[in-house]
Amino acid sequence: MIWLALVVAGASLGVSLLVARLLLFVPRIGLQIAGLAFLSVCIPLAAVLLSGWVLFHMGTDRKILAVAAGSAAAAGIAGLLVARSIARALRDLAGAARSIASGDLAARAPVTGRGELAAAGSAFNVMASSVERLFDARRELVSWASHDLRTPLASLRALIEAAEDGLVDFEEALPTLRQQAASLTAIVDDLFELAQIDAGALSLELQRIDIGELVSSTVRVLRPEAAMRGVSLTTVLAPGPVAVAPDKIERVLANLIANALRHTPADGAVAVRIERSDSQVQVHVEDTGAGFAPDAPARMFERFWRGDRARSEQGAGLGLAIARGLVEAHGGRIWAENRTQGGARVSFSLPAA
Repeated sequence: MIWLALVVAGASLGVSLLVARLLLFVPRIGLQIAGLAFLSVCIPLAAVLLSGWVLFHMGTDRKILAVAAGSAAAAGIAGLLVARSIARALRDLAGAARSIASGDLAARAPVTGRGELAAAGSAFNVMASSVERLFDARRELVSWASHDLRTPLASLRALIEAAEDGLVDFEEALPTLRQQAASLTAIVDDLFELAQIDAGALSLELQRIDIGELVSSTVRVLRPEAAMRGVSLTTVLAPGPVAVAPDKIERVLANLIANALRHTPADGAVAVRIERSDSQVQVHVEDTGAGFAPDAPARMFERFWRGDRARSEQGAGLGLAIARGLVEAHGGRIWAENRTQGGARVSFSLPAA
């Protein structure tokens, strides 16, 4: 009877929709497709078997045709539901990609579903965040570089015009001109070195040296500045071999010690301390100054970051960014923290030779 065919078709549709709904919670697309294929085979097969029973008992072909058609339609509808869910997630991902390509760097893909679709959405959003940070860094780099280059250039131009108008004697202006030219050269050199670090093109001529001797020679050069500032500069050395480019690590040390001296008031102290283990060497530069602001340790190695007055008064804000790049190029890491007894500590580690 027709009512029996309708019952079988309705039951097939209900079972197909239920199983299709459950397939959406399967964590992998491959399993979803396999389940869909299994559903598309089993539901019509079950309907055919039931139709055979109907044909055997009722002797009519129309009933089996109705049952088979209903079952096949149910399986097709279930497949469309699963495919629609997958296609919707892919459309959302493609839409977010088009938004970013058109310049909307804040666009993000909705993380829906499970398994590969959710992982693809999350990975896309991580990539989009990285791209946005890179573009922000580029804008910041152009802004700060323009500012820091403009200042010495304006000073040079003013001195040259004053000398041409006879307002100042050229011989008297010459030391200032040399100083401003040196500032420009330092900024350009820093930008060039940062570009090399970012491109992975930094050339390191590694040598096996004693880390204690390297620290001692760097501290020796900076003792006059420490004495001029009334700051005690001491070392606690633990000799040990490291394979480094000496000039690069000297630059890192000199930058950290000079920053510590600027942060430390008169009658304060700066100490350079070395700790060794079997796998690495750690160098700590500690001072008795006011310490870091809460957000400084997380941001102070960013290029052009000027979080405190001491840094904003001197340099272009590239020294610590270069120090991080040089240390990481040696396979080490650099970090900053406040000391529990007061003051600040900036440390970096290097692999032991």
